[in-house]
Amino acid sequence: MVKRRAEILETITLSGLPDEAVPVYEAALQSVATSVGYFREEPGETWRLEAVRPQSADQGALTAALALAALVSGHDAVAEHAPVEAEGWLARTVQSFPEQPIGGRFLIRPTHVANRRDYERHVLVLDAGLAFGSGEHNSTRGCLMAFEGMAHRRPRRILDLGCGSAILAMAAAKWLHRPVLATDIEPWSVRIAAQNGVMNGLRNILRARLADGWRHHRVKTDGPYDLVFANILARPLCAMARDMAGALAPGGTAILAGLLGTQARMVLAAHRRQGMVLERRIDVGPWTTLVLRRRG
Repeated sequence: MVKRRAEILETITLSGLPDEAVPVYEAALQSVATSVGYFREEPGETWRLEAVRPQSADQGALTAALALAALVSGHDAVAEHAPVEAEGWLARTVQSFPEQPIGGRFLIRPTHVANRRDYERHVLVLDAGLAFGSGEHNSTRGCLMAFEGMAHRRPRRILDLGCGSAILAMAAAKWLHRPVLATDIEPWSVRIAAQNGVMNGLRNILRARLADGWRHHRVKTDGPYDLVFANILARPLCAMARDMAGALAPGGTAILAGLLGTQARMVLAAHRRQGMVLERRIDVGPWTTLVLRRRG
């Protein structure tokens, strides 16, 4: 028998990134890579991002993503490429993605783990192959912890803006048994979000839609919202602060994430100018989640 040659993967490394450039470049790499990780460099003032993808992947897409990140962040990072053998890589990825309890009420369960009933936690089943929105990122964890702290208000109209895999939308739909609108600007994310909703038994209450921020007619007509998740990036959150405040019902809650702790003051200031107040701040590693409310 002829053994099939293992696929060659490459590691893409970006070094020397300042705090404000990390989420922008992370989002860029997530759009073209299989897995993305970030690491604090010594002596602790900059960051290193590492991404894994097939060596045969489209180089033009990577170049375009990095160019856009440089434009948005104002920091021009140089990518270093190194080959890595992929044999056994997928198996190791699956093994490294066990069940993840988050907070006191959620459990992220990959599809390779037996789907048994859990009477204490809301179980969210996700494919271990989906690096983005698998619950491993500290921004996602912060959002779930924030929702756990306010779910007792039982919000009725809920939006997950920039939903990715729709993990936050599924969490709200499972806990509250209410319809949730999940939107994203990426068709791939919307398709995955819909599939995840079906896999988790939420076909009838999780609605995944392709939408560009607040502009889509469905996003406008379904409001005002009692709860909005926005796990995006710091600068887009600042730019959308007025739309966010206008789309929330009086007393409504916004859970904002995708920002580093060093960016929290900037995001908070933009929303305070729109009459919103800080209710809670959650720090998980270097990432921060803000829980804001519109005055009643």
